[in-house]
Amino acid sequence: MKYRVMYDKGTRLRVRSGQWAFTKEEGYGLASLLLENDFIHEVYTSHRNGSILIYYDDVKNKSKIFNILNSITMDDLVEAEPSQLQVSKEITEEFIFKLFKMIGNRIFGRIFLPIRIKNILTLIRASKYIWAGLDSLTSFRIDVALLDGAAVAGALYMRDLAPASSMMFLLSISDELEEYTVQKAKSTLKDSLALNIDTLWVVTEDGSEEQRPALEVKKGDKIKIHMGDVIPVDGKVIDGEAMVNEASMTGEPLAVHKMSGKTVHAGTVIEEGNLIVEVFSINKETRLNKIIDLIENSEDLKADAHSKAERLADSIVPYSLLATALTYLFTGNATKALSVLMVDFSCAIKLTTPLSIISAMREASDNRMMVKGGKFLEKYATADTIVFDKTGTLTNASPKVVHVFPMTKRYTAEEILRMAACIEEHFAHSIATAIVKHAEEEGIKHEEDHSEVEYIVAHGIATTYDDKRVVIGSRHFLFDDEGIKINKRQEKKIKKEVEDHSVVYMAIDGKLEGLICIDDPVREEAKYVIEELKSLGIENVIMLTGDSESGAKSSAEALGITEYKSQVLPEDKSRIVEELKAEGKTVIMVGDGINDSPALAAADVSVSMKNSSDIAREVADISLLSDDLHDLVTLRKLSVGMFDKINTNYHRIIAVNGTLLLLGVFGAISPSTSSMVHNLSTMLFGALSTKSVLDDTKNEDIEVEAIEVADAV
Repeated sequence: MKYRVMYDKGTRLRVRSGQWAFTKEEGYGLASLLLENDFIHEVYTSHRNGSILIYYDDVKNKSKIFNILNSITMDDLVEAEPSQLQVSKEITEEFIFKLFKMIGNRIFGRIFLPIRIKNILTLIRASKYIWAGLDSLTSFRIDVALLDGAAVAGALYMRDLAPASSMMFLLSISDELEEYTVQKAKSTLKDSLALNIDTLWVVTEDGSEEQRPALEVKKGDKIKIHMGDVIPVDGKVIDGEAMVNEASMTGEPLAVHKMSGKTVHAGTVIEEGNLIVEVFSINKETRLNKIIDLIENSEDLKADAHSKAERLADSIVPYSLLATALTYLFTGNATKALSVLMVDFSCAIKLTTPLSIISAMREASDNRMMVKGGKFLEKYATADTIVFDKTGTLTNASPKVVHVFPMTKRYTAEEILRMAACIEEHFAHSIATAIVKHAEEEGIKHEEDHSEVEYIVAHGIATTYDDKRVVIGSRHFLFDDEGIKINKRQEKKIKKEVEDHSVVYMAIDGKLEGLICIDDPVREEAKYVIEELKSLGIENVIMLTGDSESGAKSSAEALGITEYKSQVLPEDKSRIVEELKAEGKTVIMVGDGINDSPALAAADVSVSMKNSSDIAREVADISLLSDDLHDLVTLRKLSVGMFDKINTNYHRIIAVNGTLLLLGVFGAISPSTSSMVHNLSTMLFGALSTKSVLDDTKNEDIEVEAIEVADAV
């Protein structure tokens, strides 16, 4: 492939091959080809100029990227579907292109077109607003459309076409902004619903399970779906029982009981139990994808703050019309009345609010945070309490096995680890992952020698292994729930060997046979993040954990947390969150595991970490796409800044336009001056609304954005 390097700084590279280098669909294929390399994180292509923007992890890999680009031939240019990131970027580029086109046309018209033609074009554009105003009037609606139509009609009546043209130009920009925010919201929601599942457990004819790439699964196959996993297909249950959370389909939070003969749908999540499902529909044929298609065609999806702005704008309309009528009634001067009518509060409100939301959503995306709706940013900004899960959230996301202790002579440490890895590999939990990974590092291979695995949330796992009942889990699960006996010698050994570690206990046939010690220290940045959140208005910081009292206490002391609860069950976490809300607190819940999902659902706003379980990501309102707790601080600054910006805009708009109203009433300004000042102030407030909230934006980011805007134009 022939190309020219346009930008090369840090771990970002942009090359350009020319306008006819590849089609739009072939660009998607190129992006997919490049993303097959682990060191490349994001790729964006533009068929308009043959541009390829590449984000990668280390400058040492730059030569590899050039080698890949050099080796690409015409045979590699295959058509593909766009990623959600590519779709989102194209929406932004299309908006920028339309915006610059509108501005360019207006400048060209004002400079080069004769006055007669400009007036004709103004009359043609005005007909749309006047017609919409008449529709509101005949439908007895006093709304923004009526005010806009009246203002335009009044300006035409007074033969003051320049103010009418300027107002219509600003309203058209506002309409484009509204459409853009709707499309971005649709794209974000679609991304949150999309399934990103690479492999599935397929049940073979002999009843064994084997992992296969998701793309190889076809209709009629039988797949095993474990507790906590997202169901990746539409199908019929042929074996097993489970409680399935169907909130993504029905909006109902309560799980539904599924058993043999029942139908399940892609995108729903198993909260309890396991299922074997016969595949009916896969990929784009699933009900989930049909819902996504409906979302794409919906006309009513708007950000929450945007809707509030429109309601506020509509509520001001009667007062604007009343002020206009009173001015004409008491002065008898149509010019003064028109000066008042030309002051359209709604124009500025409708322009600045979506701009503020767009700016915040862009910054969240730039900082690798996915927010599922504007209302969640609002809740995050006003929250006064934050509740943390400990394991995988305040502690490192990848705990490690440090010791494996056999408790009797019947089994060796290697045998204990082999059995634990064989059973734990079916569950997406950080502790389970640590055990499986440690077995791999030790070169220990294991086979499916166990029967059905039962997962008991926040307790452990029970199964039959070599015709013996095996239970793995917490101390409470084994000794209290399962009634496993422990002698004094074993108790002494536990206290001596594992005091400073989290412990997974294993019992076989009712006897304690092994301990697996997990080292999961608190994150280095956690204490600083908690201090920062307190300084930003979070009054209460609470840690919840299923760990022992001693482990919870040591972690809390290391983090500077004064309020914590140990040995907490999932239902306890949810109850605690509900109790905090009942006390009048606005609660943020941060978690990553299956056992956090009830609390995440109960909170006013919930946040999932990068390596969260499927159900945690499904339930959470905000997902962090980087493994860094500092993002919680960034998100607080961003959310508070966004709503401060919106409220400041309201005050500025009311102050400036209120002054213009008074000046118009007393005849101190003409309609054209009123319109000009109103329009200029609206554009100024719009520009201020796009200002970055965060102070740590790097210069190189600004340079890259400038290049991307230039390419889009």
